[in-house]
Amino acid sequence: MLMRTDPFRELDRLAQHLVGPGTWSRPSPMPMDAYREGDTYVVAFDIPGVTADAIDIDVERNMLTVKAERRPAANADDVQLELSERPLGVFSRQLVLADTLDTEHIQADYEAGVLTVRIPIAERAKPRKVSIGVGSGRKEISG
Repeated sequence: MLMRTDPFRELDRLAQHLVGPGTWSRPSPMPMDAYREGDTYVVAFDIPGVTADAIDIDVERNMLTVKAERRPAANADDVQLELSERPLGVFSRQLVLADTLDTEHIQADYEAGVLTVRIPIAERAKPRKVSIGVGSGRKEISG
């Protein structure tokens, strides 16, 4: 059997053990990627092992909050846990959204442990051409 060693894995596991699992009052962060795809901002959160009903997405003004909870698997009485490296508990991430995003039309999909949130750019924020009028004479403003 081939074994790969990672000197930092033990340190990460020890730190997680000391801090403990995330709770609703002190959640653990979840990794994410954010990018622009055409006229949409896309944010992808890694939360494997979480069921879709354990994910909560809220938008209040310009604050996007994603919370998820990974619960322990139900074990039978005759099952003895030998090793547990996957973190359990509550995971959360908050993002401040720009005013140029349309928070009324946010879409979210969850597949293969990745939550993908798509936020369209508001119409008022998209670039547009401004036409220039040509006047026939000089105009004065009186007042």
